[in-house]
Amino acid sequence: MRRPKGDKGQVLSSLVAVIAVVAVVGGLLVLFGTRGHESSADEPKGTSTPKPSAKPSGGPSTIVASVPPKKPTTAPTTAPTTVPSATQPTEPTQPTQPPATRPTTIPAAERPAAEVYNNTPRKGLADQVAGRARQAGWTVTGVDNWHGKVVESTVYYPPGMVQAANQLARDLGVGRTKPALDNMKKDRLTVILTADYTG
Repeated sequence: MRRPKGDKGQVLSSLVAVIAVVAVVGGLLVLFGTRGHESSADEPKGTSTPKPSAKPSGGPSTIVASVPPKKPTTAPTTAPTTVPSATQPTEPTQPTQPPATRPTTIPAAERPAAEVYNNTPRKGLADQVAGRARQAGWTVTGVDNWHGKVVESTVYYPPGMVQAANQLARDLGVGRTKPALDNMKKDRLTVILTADYTG
């Protein structure tokens, strides 16, 4: 049995009226339901109040409402403070410098001979220092006075004997070593003592 065309128009208008009523009721529910919660402290910035959206369709109407996300509650964070306990031992810091290299010691059999000269008015100084050199393992082949001008006590060395000169200077407490002068022997060390010598 066919319905007249006018009935179809009534069904559609009734359906539109029902959807409109549902939309108005939904809007009133949303409006009155959120009225007491309008505090901006509860909402993240940039969100709007939720609004219902009704989509008319051939079937029953559906209302979709967007709900703002809840702002996560975070407790205020404070940086933990660590207090070193008095019972924790502290390790001493190690020096970063490499240890000083120890001067090499030349064996007594490989040491060159030495001569000791006194360039001061102190009598017997050359003999005294020669005795000290012998006790340290050096061979002293001559002791005498030096006539000339030398600015400070020095151990003079010929080519190839710089290490031996440095060791003899340490053993005697002489503060300076220099290459041998032209008038000195080239096969031995020459020690000249001046007024600064306190060894």
